[in-house]
Amino acid sequence: MSAGSARFLEIQPSELAFPFQLLKQSSCSMQLTNKTDHYVAFKVKTTNPKQYCVRPNIGVVLPGSTCDVTVMMQAQMKAPPDMQCKDKFLVQSVAADNGATTQDINAEMFNKVAGKVVEEFKLRVVYVPTTSSAVPEDSEQGSSARSFAQGNGTYNSTVQQPASSEISKLNDEKRDAIQQNQKLRHELELLRKESGKSNGGFSLTFLAIVGLLGIIVGYILKKT
Repeated sequence: MSAGSARFLEIQPSELAFPFQLLKQSSCSMQLTNKTDHYVAFKVKTTNPKQYCVRPNIGVVLPGSTCDVTVMMQAQMKAPPDMQCKDKFLVQSVAADNGATTQDINAEMFNKVAGKVVEEFKLRVVYVPTTSSAVPEDSEQGSSARSFAQGNGTYNSTVQQPASSEISKLNDEKRDAIQQNQKLRHELELLRKESGKSNGGFSLTFLAIVGLLGIIVGYILKKT
């Protein structure tokens, strides 16, 4: 289907061109234009969901408006043979109720049934070599997927992963838990020595510290 024959959305460009550089994330964008007089819902899928992150991957385009979609490609360890990529994207679009929002979109809207039009636009991925040789220190990992079978291949819905700020927060919590664990171990050792000097038994405070220590250790194991 070409952009000129689009019933719901006109999509530009006709292919996704990513600047390719080893160990570096790159991105490109596409524009979804609604030239109809009604609301249009869309959904973006790919044959390789672990490699890409799409924002937004679903949405509603109002009459006469354009939605910009950003596609991020995760850093790659090696270049493919002849710089040829087999990945493809599929943009599905369907008429939506007037006033519809992203929260109103569901998978059933894009099911192909008799009397219902679900428009599909396919885009292939191409790599554009770059001259820069800089290598970044870090590269983000991609998205997970919910897959389903298409008649001419398998396309998958992209799901965004937690942001790097959330990962940093989890690491901070883990570090605090480890420090608290070390402090409790020290207090536990002191209580153990005091109990041995008095009557050889265990005090209620000692047992409470042991229980709290167990909770902290479990927390650390869960986070890791």
